Amino acid sequence: MEQLTEVFSALRSIMLPYARKLNCTSDTESELYIDTEHMLKNRKPLWFGAVQLKKNYVSYHLMPVYVNPGLLQDVSPALRKRMQGKSCFNFASSDASLFRELAELTETGYNDYKRLGYVETAP
Repeated sequence: MEQLTEVFSALRSIMLPYARKLNCTSDTESELYIDTEHMLKNRKPLWFGAVQLKKNYVSYHLMPVYVNPGLLQDVSPALRKRMQGKSCFNFASSDASLFRELAELTETGYNDYKRLGYVETAP
């Protein structure tokens, strides 16, 4: 479990800067959950992402890649192999190079949300 805690901590540090820019709805020892302020037709906020500590792995959810699958075009085969579904990446151990790639993808996703008008830009 200690290894998973380290993985969670590393992935949380990638997502955390966006929690400060957006709407962090949960930040616990096992979950970081972030919404945008953009309201969908169902009157719920558009989800940005989350990091969740599970029993056997850590999940890193990144909704911008679901909204715009084109963001995954240049993702490495190694990172793509970690994908579960359309916007979730699962890790059972740390991988510095994949975490760097995921950090870049997260920044690209955030910038794409800004481009689409889902994230307000500061005046």
